[in-house]
Amino acid sequence: MLNSHFLRAHPAHFIALGFGSGLSRFAPGTAGTLWAWATFLLLQIFLTPLQMGWLIAASFVVGWWACTVCAQHLGVADPGAIVWDEVVAFWLILWLVTPTSFGGELAAFVLFRYFDAAKPGPVRWADSLFKGFGWRGGFGILFDDVVAAFCTLLVIALWRFV
Repeated sequence: MLNSHFLRAHPAHFIALGFGSGLSRFAPGTAGTLWAWATFLLLQIFLTPLQMGWLIAASFVVGWWACTVCAQHLGVADPGAIVWDEVVAFWLILWLVTPTSFGGELAAFVLFRYFDAAKPGPVRWADSLFKGFGWRGGFGILFDDVVAAFCTLLVIALWRFV
């Protein structure tokens, strides 16, 4: 069912599946995060930091809709192929740590992937809070990744402080 036909069948699928990056057979969350990184680097050439912030906010709202619809069409509450949550969360991280070096971006990538995949403490709590279908479930798909983003940002802030 998850193929290029499904991707193109509805605009919500195209968005929620990260413009196709979620179709990766190996680690779709990582593929989505890498896609987010590449697009952030491109977007920051054309957008001011304020415009990027507005894009991230709008992407969260549009992503809430897209993740809700796509999960309902797949019949799975939080399918791994939905990677828009990783995209928005990683854009948020990069937006807040910029300017930084490639090493700083790489550290943010590794930390975010750890928090998103391992789901320690607060991320596990956030992941269990909004389960199911409908608008609540769509929000839940995004929410745990936003919490993973804030955990990443907390570690980076502590690292910079020390």
